[in-house]
Amino acid sequence: MAIVRHILIAAVCSVVCTCSLVAWADVQSTVVTDAGPRDYILWYRNYDDPAIRALVTLALNKTPEYGPFRLLRSKELSQALMLRELTNDHSELIDIANVATSVERESYLTAIRIPIDGGLLGLRVCVVLKDKLPLFRGIKTLEDFRNRGIRIGQEVYWPDTPVLELNGVTVATHARHEILLGMLKNDRFDCFAHSVTDVMRDMTLNSDPETEIEPNLLLAYPMPNYLFVRRDDIVTAHRLQLGLERAISDSSFNAHLIRYYAPALEMLNLDRRTIIALDNPYLTEESLEVGRGAIMDLRQRLEVFAR
Repeated sequence: MAIVRHILIAAVCSVVCTCSLVAWADVQSTVVTDAGPRDYILWYRNYDDPAIRALVTLALNKTPEYGPFRLLRSKELSQALMLRELTNDHSELIDIANVATSVERESYLTAIRIPIDGGLLGLRVCVVLKDKLPLFRGIKTLEDFRNRGIRIGQEVYWPDTPVLELNGVTVATHARHEILLGMLKNDRFDCFAHSVTDVMRDMTLNSDPETEIEPNLLLAYPMPNYLFVRRDDIVTAHRLQLGLERAISDSSFNAHLIRYYAPALEMLNLDRRTIIALDNPYLTEESLEVGRGAIMDLRQRLEVFAR
């Protein structure tokens, strides 16, 4: 557990060092004084994720000067429809969503540039069919991975897809997450790439005896995931940013990461895995620094603990 705690603490340090802070003068000018509770509609996939819902609630609770609130579950919108609704200034379907960032998304939405999982989204392991495990043995580099002809499955709207393709990896996609497991079992691809933060939960939910987590590889690329709000929703952006900064300052953010992610990271044995690093050119300069910092911290700590 010690190595996992060091990784998560390093992730928080990386966030603190690279994220720009909201100026107090700006925050004070946007404080809401209305006594009635404000409803915040969180995308249903995020609301149904205990870690994300808990962190959004934590950020809102850290900012009582903005008034009382209720956090509500959105309708079951696809990611594409959710993003379209979030660009609509008059939409009443969504207020907050957590997704991976990209240059495009940051151009039409307001990003709170603090990765909610400490920058772990870009660390991926493969869910594979048990009889395909020999295909992954002995891989040490990205070139090895490509030469084996390994195909990765992804949701079509995930920004990971162009990242993987740019790095020479073959990708199979589908719009529905639940269909991808069937595609894996039908040999449409070899690796269903999952973030280290959610793979254990997905494996528990699916509970398929034919699949398991490949034990030796860790795909790593800068891929921060942020909370996003509408472009003109400055008050909500300030509230979330300030709340997360306060949580980082008083260590409750770090406690959150350890509570929700440490058990899974421990089970994945990150210190025993070979890191396959990939480039991601589809980030703003600020987000690229955040993602690079998380991966550099991971590498350094795994090297220390491997000695």
